[in-house]
Amino acid sequence: MLFKICLHSSCKFKIISMKRFYYFLFAILSVGLTVFTMAFVNAIKEHPDKHLEIVLRNIGHLVLLHSKDSTSRVLPIETVNENTFRISFENSFEFSPDTLMNLVHQQLAKTDRPRDYTVSVNECYQNQTIFAYEVNTASGDLKPCRGREQKKGCYVIEISFLAKKSFNYGWLLLALIPVAFGGLYFARRRNKISEPQELIEEKVDESLSSKAEPVPVIADYKKLGNFVFFESKGILSLNGETIELSVKEAKALSILASNQNQVVGRDLLMKEIWEDDGVFVITRNVDVLISKLRKRLSADPSVKIVNVHGKGYKMIS
Repeated sequence: MLFKICLHSSCKFKIISMKRFYYFLFAILSVGLTVFTMAFVNAIKEHPDKHLEIVLRNIGHLVLLHSKDSTSRVLPIETVNENTFRISFENSFEFSPDTLMNLVHQQLAKTDRPRDYTVSVNECYQNQTIFAYEVNTASGDLKPCRGREQKKGCYVIEISFLAKKSFNYGWLLLALIPVAFGGLYFARRRNKISEPQELIEEKVDESLSSKAEPVPVIADYKKLGNFVFFESKGILSLNGETIELSVKEAKALSILASNQNQVVGRDLLMKEIWEDDGVFVITRNVDVLISKLRKRLSADPSVKIVNVHGKGYKMIS
């Protein structure tokens, strides 16, 4: 286990601030990666399918050729929606339904679009459907009016594909963010409560048996009367029993323990515990927190937190 020597009372809080910074950075990177992935997926969807456009124009070209028209133009392909496309023509033409079905089938086989689709031929001006059919591998094809030649007229051909059921990986990444945060929370929680009792006893024995001069405060634990306070874990140990402290309780106790027999002002406690995190409270919040700490420490009468009127609190042990 890595120990850090603290030569200043704010050392512990700098370590906590750095941890919070890393968690905040992780959150920013996760959200940023999600936004980037979803934007990339959407950009792919919005990018026009040039190959499909060429195939559709070739269908229009072949329809005109079968109508003995080799000079008029196929107008630009229109995208009605994500799965529906319209082929328009410069001049009127006539067509055979069987020929049209064969042409469409042969040309669409060159694309990666679904094999299920509908084709409708609409009259230009009144927008009435004069011929339509459906190719459906599940329910069977519907191809009425085969063999009925269609007279010359102004037509547009619409081809609609069965919508693809695509998976948006951006949403998967978004769903993984709370899972990742949950994993981090439980990992920290597990590390906090799983320290072996033997390690606690070993640290207590080392502290009790030490006869040398006082050494700088070790960030991992401090002696408070008969208590051993593990700062990094937020745990009090007494006679083999452990007491878990809340984050704010651990902060308050660390400040008081680092300034034993000295007055610690309420303003300092408010700043270190709440205001540095952007939360502004009143002195009553400090009083309530100190009251909770006194109950935590009540098992050892030699450890006391006393009021200093008009100033703050002092820890005596």
